[in-house]
Amino acid sequence: MYKLIRAAAVTAALCSMAVGAVAQTFTKPIRVIVPYPAGDLGDVISRLLQPSMQESLGQPIVIENRPGASGLLGLQSALQGPNDGHTFVMGQMGSMAVAPITNKQPIDVRAEFVPVAMAYSNYLLLAANPSVPAKTIAELVAYSKANPGKLRLGSNGEGGFPHLSMELLQERTGMDFIHVPYKGNNQVMTDVMGGQIELAIGSFTTLYPHAQSGKLTAIAMTGKSRSAFAPAVASFGEGVPGYEALGWFGFFGRKGAPPATITAFNAAVNTALAKPDIAQKTQALGLDTVAGTPAQFGAIWMNDYDKWSKLLRTLKLDAK
Repeated sequence: MYKLIRAAAVTAALCSMAVGAVAQTFTKPIRVIVPYPAGDLGDVISRLLQPSMQESLGQPIVIENRPGASGLLGLQSALQGPNDGHTFVMGQMGSMAVAPITNKQPIDVRAEFVPVAMAYSNYLLLAANPSVPAKTIAELVAYSKANPGKLRLGSNGEGGFPHLSMELLQERTGMDFIHVPYKGNNQVMTDVMGGQIELAIGSFTTLYPHAQSGKLTAIAMTGKSRSAFAPAVASFGEGVPGYEALGWFGFFGRKGAPPATITAFNAAVNTALAKPDIAQKTQALGLDTVAGTPAQFGAIWMNDYDKWSKLLRTLKLDAK
């Protein structure tokens, strides 16, 4: 479903909107609502792309951090004021395809927002304490079935993306594990290295350095295929055909906004993604660049919304 396109390969047609036309599209500063705290990855991404996008669009871009309620406060803030195409939201898979279901939000994100431009996707890493004899997904599934109740899996919380990625694996393979939810990633990492839990699922950039040092075993990343960032690490899709669970970050606009603003903003994002200096910083963040049209982003969004909502209802996490 995900078509990853390296920034260097973004087509000229996608990145070369007429500057004059864009300048006429936006007539005042552009707001980008970031529903996460300063320093969060969504905030870092927005500020990384900001200078290039300002140059392309001919207007200042004002980034407003509005964290709270799993992204809801930021989404509500974006719906206030005139719908003139000058307000956008930095969204991620969790806030746009999981939280609306688990939190029963008072707004329907599918009815209120439209996809504008996907920017990046990222991987989760499943890591194990070295005491676990399994080294691959197939071995881990077999080991778990032979030792029911033996594997404790830590994640950053029930119903979060890391937890759901493993529930999807369980649904596809019958893997046995006991989920141990934590309030944050740091304690998960500490406990899996200390042996209090056997498995951890979380950010690739957080867990992988400990696998490189030998403190953890990197079992697999949650993509269909291997990542160029760590080609030695297998993907879930290699052991479980059709499996894919990737996070993503991208921009959304209000439904009913002038189409010209959507088109221009999309082009500005794609132009920024193609710049070598931005691509270099992106690699340091452990992200894959994804450039494309609003329609392509929309297809990914709706696919994930349907996939995760079905799983959440099966787990009865939609009723919380």
